[in-house]
Amino acid sequence: MKPNRHLDDATLLSYSAGALPAALAVVASAHLERCTTCRERLLDADRIGGVLVQQQRVDVPADDARAAMLALLDAEPAEALPTAPAEVIEERNPDRLPSALHPWFGPSMRALRWRRVAPGVQRIRASGIAGGDLMLLRIAPGSKLPLHSHGGSELTMILDGAYDDLLGHFGPGDVADLDGETLHQPVTSPGVPCICVAATDAPLVFSSWMARTLQPLFGF
Repeated sequence: MKPNRHLDDATLLSYSAGALPAALAVVASAHLERCTTCRERLLDADRIGGVLVQQQRVDVPADDARAAMLALLDAEPAEALPTAPAEVIEERNPDRLPSALHPWFGPSMRALRWRRVAPGVQRIRASGIAGGDLMLLRIAPGSKLPLHSHGGSELTMILDGAYDDLLGHFGPGDVADLDGETLHQPVTSPGVPCICVAATDAPLVFSSWMARTLQPLFGF
């Protein structure tokens, strides 16, 4: 299935520049593996970033750098990287996690060893990663998570199943690129558990006092 929810422009520019926190970069990489649209946009971000670097060099006149950037923006869109579409990869081996997740969780979905952290919620937290918190979540069908916002940025990519919130429907391959202004309450779709990989650079901010009280126990 082709992803319908994509990385934000600012996230792609930060990823291209190597400025995205490590945990967020892992999720961005996983999405890029399965999203032709975002790979094409990343190539454009790389090209624009190269012009910005050139513009900062003292030996390049400002007028020449500006003209080069305008020429890039007016150019034909960059071709996609020569990799197989996401839906082909998933149909061939639905058990395989995105390659970007292998160093932290291994290659196999079936081999994951989940830990229950709340009713209907299981988690595997990556250890040894700097620059944020990285985890896999397995949420039972039809579950409603507590209403919350974010103390910083959050990237969540759906690996299997789906959920809905005020932002719309998120299915396999989709990524939710959220900031501190986003207030939402995901509700997982019926049928199968929603399995996703999530990264944050600050703790979640829960609206209810009960969720805030239990937050240290759940580790979100």
